[in-house]
Amino acid sequence: MSDGTSRMFFPEIISPVRRFGQREFDFDRQVAIMAIVNRTPNSFHDRGRTFELSQAVEAACRAVADGADWVDIGGFAFSADQEPITVAEEIDRVAPVIAEVRGRTGAVISVDTHRAAVARAAVEAGADVINDTNGLREPDIARVAAETGTGVIVTHSLAGPGKAVPRPVYTDVVAEVRDFLLDRVRFALDAGVPAERIVIDPGHDLNKNTYHSLELTRRLDEIAAIGHPTLAALSNKDFIGETLDRPQGERTEGTIAANVVAILRGARILRVHDVPSTVAAVRMTEAVLGWRAPAHARHNLV
Repeated sequence: MSDGTSRMFFPEIISPVRRFGQREFDFDRQVAIMAIVNRTPNSFHDRGRTFELSQAVEAACRAVADGADWVDIGGFAFSADQEPITVAEEIDRVAPVIAEVRGRTGAVISVDTHRAAVARAAVEAGADVINDTNGLREPDIARVAAETGTGVIVTHSLAGPGKAVPRPVYTDVVAEVRDFLLDRVRFALDAGVPAERIVIDPGHDLNKNTYHSLELTRRLDEIAAIGHPTLAALSNKDFIGETLDRPQGERTEGTIAANVVAILRGARILRVHDVPSTVAAVRMTEAVLGWRAPAHARHNLV
């Protein structure tokens, strides 16, 4: 099964065959599906449905059973509209979930945090990757990744979690996000994180308006050209809701469409709420691109 056509269009990935924890991915011809589990009372989509420990663990295990390769567990919402929580409180939210899920699955587990102490506690509990929406601005978090041998996701935002940026302005959002990610990748490398453990995320909707996020999606190939696997976190975000005039709970089709466009522009990890629909969309996209054989091929052959 040839993949020559797909290779003509996609940027080259540094070390495309990557191992995170117990899972190996070939990002030249594979898209990883990351399920979102927020142990927060105020996340923008689930509104606290997985805040209780048992509900968070159940959601993570169900996502893996539904086909997720990866589970992203967070205890600190990005939005500025939240009560501050201490490092100890954040650890109490994420570490028990990670430990429980680690005991039940070999899927990749990442911790969504921007705090070095939380990252270390999460790794000790069983996390394989640190997902930092603060772009490694807290210097020690890169050191934790380097010392523990975990992967790290470097995400663009102007101010980081919990900080408001009213009316964000960019001259060229894609160029500025790209420059930021290049700088923070260099920082990670200088801190001792190997290139094959780095993932990048342009941070759709994080201190960006709907026009910014649409432009990032349209030109995502310019971000992917940096060379590290690109994560697209588009699921149910406000740029989809505003584009389609759809409230939370009615953005599934828009999310699927945006995710497929992101794959065609170079995304290789999708962070999502709805795992079953994403699995179907990704498997179909991979098959069309020649990366995956059909599950069956009987039509007009028998």
